[in-house]
Amino acid sequence: MHIDSRLASRLKNVKPSSTLAITSKAKKLKSEGFDIITLAAGEPDFDTPDFVKSAAIEAINSGFTKYTPTTGIPELKKLICEKFKKDNSLEYAPSQVVVSCGAKHSIFNALFVLVNPQDEVLIPSPYWVSYSEMVNLCDGRPRFVQTLAGNNFKITPQELAANITAKSKLLILNSPANPTGCVYTQEELRQISEICVKNKLLVISDEIYEKLIYDGLKHASLGSLNKEIYDLTITVNGFSKSFSMTGWRLGYLGAPSDIAEAISRLQDHSTSNPNSIAQKAGIAALGAPESFYQKICQQFQERRDYCIARIKAMPKITPVVPEGAFYIFCDISKTKLGAMEVANQLLEKKYLSVIPGDGFGEDHYIRISFAASLDNLKKGMDRLEEWLKDG
Repeated sequence: MHIDSRLASRLKNVKPSSTLAITSKAKKLKSEGFDIITLAAGEPDFDTPDFVKSAAIEAINSGFTKYTPTTGIPELKKLICEKFKKDNSLEYAPSQVVVSCGAKHSIFNALFVLVNPQDEVLIPSPYWVSYSEMVNLCDGRPRFVQTLAGNNFKITPQELAANITAKSKLLILNSPANPTGCVYTQEELRQISEICVKNKLLVISDEIYEKLIYDGLKHASLGSLNKEIYDLTITVNGFSKSFSMTGWRLGYLGAPSDIAEAISRLQDHSTSNPNSIAQKAGIAALGAPESFYQKICQQFQERRDYCIARIKAMPKITPVVPEGAFYIFCDISKTKLGAMEVANQLLEKKYLSVIPGDGFGEDHYIRISFAASLDNLKKGMDRLEEWLKDG
């Protein structure tokens, strides 16, 4: 018996994460003593804030280390409802909120309770690497909708409508987006919502980067536009990006009551509650003043502006200027090399780690993270420029 026959068939179409593969290779080289500059990270470089850590320490010291309600403790869910209302103009009752082990877990849960075998899930391309693999795990069919660099890789109503079929069940929309940094305006979302409502298309709105938006742009939540799209939308968010809490594994969603109840039942029999200590930390995080976010956003915008200025002066590479998140998606087609080859050469020859774009659906792009210190960004830009000139 071949060992593969012991595995469930649903795993056949699930590929390893290319982002983790290049990151693992970089970590191995670093452990061997090489001076690796990492511009690949999908997490902020700053530490979790002290006021968040203090709340977690207090939770441990007070013995808050037991099971909690599956969907989160009432105090946290109440604050999430208040956050949705204040920041997103979304009215969710606590029963419509499910707290999970990260925003990724929230997305997977939503897909698991909504997607039947052979259902199509529309995914604008480029896309975050895990979207399609989660759809595959749920026995659905990812249907990629190609977007254009000239439109900052944002899906248009026409592109969306042209890709809807009788099997289309759901759209995944990410704003601000990974890997492109695009941000949808309220008017753009309104046009998309009309298509979704007309076709009864459910939407997972991934808003994990909502606090990281630049140039004075404002975040808009799809589900806030009207009652019809609200009833079709699952709004996903979390603590990882804004509070540098990636390892704490704490995310949440707001959804129509029937969907939230189904996700609650799923979580009852999978992970049960999210980490009790992280939930107390989340309560502290949600109490942060707006000035906290503004300071972080300003730092990231300064880093973005520095990197964009440097990259625009380099040969054989063209950046898409991100409006949000902390990534720069760069066209490297003029190098005549594929994305993985570029990433490997940068790592092996210049000790610079970036993410190849093939895992995001674009083989002629690389993703550069500016979630790094200005000193490391300078070194990274120097090494990237050297490699491009050498080639």
